[in-house]
Amino acid sequence: MKAKSGTVSPARILVVEDDAAMRTGLADNLEIEGYAVDLAADGNSGLRKLSDNSYNLVILDVMLPQISGFDILKRLREKGIATPVILLTAKGEEIDRVLGLELGADDYVTKPFSLRELLARVKAILRRGEGAVPAGAHMTLGTFEADFSTYTASRKGQAVAMTSKEFDVLKFLWEHRNQTVTRDQLLTNVWGYDESISTRTVDNFILKLRQKLETDPAHPRHIVTLHGTGYKLIA
Repeated sequence: MKAKSGTVSPARILVVEDDAAMRTGLADNLEIEGYAVDLAADGNSGLRKLSDNSYNLVILDVMLPQISGFDILKRLREKGIATPVILLTAKGEEIDRVLGLELGADDYVTKPFSLRELLARVKAILRRGEGAVPAGAHMTLGTFEADFSTYTASRKGQAVAMTSKEFDVLKFLWEHRNQTVTRDQLLTNVWGYDESISTRTVDNFILKLRQKLETDPAHPRHIVTLHGTGYKLIA
């Protein structure tokens, strides 16, 4: 629905969940919070809606008929679509959490979950997308450029596809450029998770960032490893 003149359109959220009761419950509570909600009951319909519409956030169940949430997330990121994604998983195993984050998820919630917690995470992600990063927050490293206010990046003038979580990692490194940053600092400040999340997650994100901004990722000049400590972004 088109917003009235002078008003802000509500954030659009897609919920992809095969459990009918949970799908309806999430939709009702999100709409009470003022969001515009679309629903999908399986992987294929979720992908179709994502292809045909623009959303501010996707709440995505991992265990879906036809196509899993992991596969949907992977396809989105391969297409360069950086729409924030919260994964819903009933497993709770560390390997599943790590896999989701490595595929480009912005957050995850393990079933059964607190509705209040989920809504808080939704608000936090949407608040970040509304401009929590000040306009003009721009970085340049060699031929690579990134604008944290618009979540856009380019290299040699060509657009570079990055997930919102990759931007968050890079932003933290940029804010602490020429300083040593530990893996635990990145986990705490970017993901907000406790030590049950493997620091391997950070290493994989650093690897992806090097592939996107370094001229020779195998011999990085800008994001260097300090063995036994962490990383340093050299500007």
